[in-house]
Amino acid sequence: MDDELRPQPGDVTHLLSALRHGEREALDRLLPIVYDELRIMARRQLGRERAGHTLHATALVHEAYFKLARGGPLDVADRAHFLAIASRAMRQVLVEHARRRNAEKRGGGWEVTTLSTGEGAVEFSPDELLALDRALADLDDRQRQVVEYRFFGGMEEQEIATVLGVSERTVRRDWVKARAWLYRSLYPQADGEEPRPA
Repeated sequence: MDDELRPQPGDVTHLLSALRHGEREALDRLLPIVYDELRIMARRQLGRERAGHTLHATALVHEAYFKLARGGPLDVADRAHFLAIASRAMRQVLVEHARRRNAEKRGGGWEVTTLSTGEGAVEFSPDELLALDRALADLDDRQRQVVEYRFFGGMEEQEIATVLGVSERTVRRDWVKARAWLYRSLYPQADGEEPRPA
């Protein structure tokens, strides 16, 4: 690749600034620079899916890109913040994909989806993935973002803390509370209590 075509260190900062100012073509120029990172995020997310999932990492990245491109102005602070927004778009793509598949044939032919908790895996059917999406809406904004960034974006606690402007300890606390709330919400029969937001 010619040196003049290779992205320069300040390119991302410049392009993010252009995005904040409504220059939609900046997203087109930003995509090749962060594409490898987005594919890693998508592969990590899809790696939790069982074999036979009809969406692949490249398709997930492209669908997330189209979702971002069709949306309004992106108020992006930095590279980590952009990746966090992209992880949310990937979550939305996966949920929309599950809805379409369920609409075609309720539960037919679908493979189980898994949600890694860091201490093992919890398996989700397509219906449970949709229930997860509904339950996320009941969390407070920061807890929802922690789940989105950690599960769907594969971000580490330190990265999430930077994006959200909080401490790593706060991220850990939000993750524990959100996981407990989501578990109670998705499996209320497990403890016999009605779930309440943490």
